Amino acid sequence: MTSDSTSADLSGLEWATQRGMGALAEKMGMEFLEFSTERCVATLPVEGNTQPVGLMHGGAYVVLGESLGSMAANLHAGPGRLAVGVDINATHTRSATTGIVTGVCTPVHLGRSITVHEIVVTDDQGRRCSTIRITNMIRDLPA
Repeated sequence: MTSDSTSADLSGLEWATQRGMGALAEKMGMEFLEFSTERCVATLPVEGNTQPVGLMHGGAYVVLGESLGSMAANLHAGPGRLAVGVDINATHTRSATTGIVTGVCTPVHLGRSITVHEIVVTDDQGRRCSTIRITNMIRDLPA
């Protein structure tokens, strides 16, 4: 799929699936469940993404958040444009130890040149584990 394929031709989830999540997200076991400019949802297994003491690694939460936020920004950017991350921060408030975590990404700001998304990551019981905010800059692709 080229970067010029649009959501007008495909649903957001079809667009994201065809584009792919990238090698890191695939290795970590990330799965997209829902994908649109207004809401993106993906899961990540805890197993295989832990610290040595068995807690979900904080970096794994950030990978989930950045994957969702960057992909959402690129869907918003549209054909001929590319969104690239310029800032990300995360606050971890709980550690998952089993099961899966779910990231829900929603836009805070969708502009022509900047997007901001918040990603809330919860455990199997719906308890918030991490809150991530990502800012992406949108650029035109070279002709």
